[in-house]
Amino acid sequence: MSDPNNSSPFNALPPVIAALAIVIILIEVAFYLGSTGLVGGSEAIAWRLQAVQKYAYSPDIFGWMWSSGNWPGEHVIRMFSYLFLHGNFTHALFGSVIVLALGKMVGEVFHPVAVLLVFFLSGAIGAVVYTFVWPDPVTLIGSYPGAYGFIGAFTFLIWLRLKVGGENQMRAFSLIAMLLGIQLVFGALFGSNGDWIADLTGFATGFGLSFFLVPGGWSRIRAMIRHD
Repeated sequence: MSDPNNSSPFNALPPVIAALAIVIILIEVAFYLGSTGLVGGSEAIAWRLQAVQKYAYSPDIFGWMWSSGNWPGEHVIRMFSYLFLHGNFTHALFGSVIVLALGKMVGEVFHPVAVLLVFFLSGAIGAVVYTFVWPDPVTLIGSYPGAYGFIGAFTFLIWLRLKVGGENQMRAFSLIAMLLGIQLVFGALFGSNGDWIADLTGFATGFGLSFFLVPGGWSRIRAMIRHD
C-alpha cells in the first residue's frame, strides 16, 4: 500500500487545471530554452516574438474581422491562444499560480468542460470588451483574463455559500476588489495600457457563466430565490 504522505501534490489538482498550468509553463520553458540557444539553434531566439506575431490577440485584426465580417480561423484562434503567451517567465509564473490556486477550487465543483468554458470564454470576451472600451488598445498576451474568470467563478461559489448561510454576500467580492485596487495603484504609478479592463471583464464573465455552469445550473439558483 502506498504511503499517502508520499503522494504527489498534483493528485489533488483537477486534471483540467493541471493541464492548463502545464501548457502555460511548458510554452514558457520552450521560449526560455530557445532564447539561450540550448534548443532550436539560432532561429529559436525569435520563438517568442514569432509566437506573439502569430497567436497574440490583436485589437486591429479583430476590428478588421468585425467590420469586414470575415472571420478566418487563423485569426479567430488569437482570441484564445493569447492566454498561453507571456512576456517573460515571471509573467507566466504569476498567471499559472492564479490558474492553479483559483482553478483548483473551481475545478473541484465544476465539470471539466465547464472549467474550460470559464477559462476560454473569459479570455475571449475580456479581449473583445477591452478592444471596444479602451481608447487605444494594444496587443494582449497572458493568461490573466482567463485566470480572472476563475476568480469570478470562485467568487460566485463564495457568494452562493454566503447566501445559503444568510450572511452578507458582498464579502464574496473582497478578493477581486483587492486585486483591482492593486492594479489601479500600479497603473497610476507606472502607467497602464488598460489591460485591467480585460481582467475585470474576465472576472465578470466567469461570475456570470457560473449561474449556468454550476452543478444544478440556473434551476438551482431560481429555487434558492423562490425559497427566499
